[in-house]
Amino acid sequence: MDSSLFPNHGASALRRGRRSEAGRSYLVTFTCHDRIQLFGDIDLAIVAARALADIRLWRKSRLLCWVLMPDHWHGLVELADVETLSMLVARVKSVSAAAVNLAAGGGVSVWASGFHDRAMRRDDDLVGTARYIVGNPIRAGLCERVGDYPFWDAMWL
Repeated sequence: MDSSLFPNHGASALRRGRRSEAGRSYLVTFTCHDRIQLFGDIDLAIVAARALADIRLWRKSRLLCWVLMPDHWHGLVELADVETLSMLVARVKSVSAAAVNLAAGGGVSVWASGFHDRAMRRDDDLVGTARYIVGNPIRAGLCERVGDYPFWDAMWL
């Protein structure tokens, strides 16, 4: 495809118009570098899950729900007023990548650049969105029941 025909195509187009609003919840997704199934390695998945769920990482923002898949991460985040969503995601990816690299002995490209987000509207069903997020391993054929998959959490459960 000739990218000159679509000048806003790509990751930069996703960032254009991105706004962060304190108190708003966001569905956030970021992928592993080259979509490798890095977290198919249970030891690395444990390290990443611990890092991603560490309350200190989120500061005043709240991680409402999350799931770590073999090649990506989904989270439902309530953004605090101390930083933008881009700043929060950059810190979360950086800290978790450093933890994974330490466990792997270094040299691992963990996360792809950028992320996808969807601002939740005030009338959106956060619990329904959380159910959708934690249902990802079932839809991917990794388990038959959510409780059988170890890398997720939700504040409502």
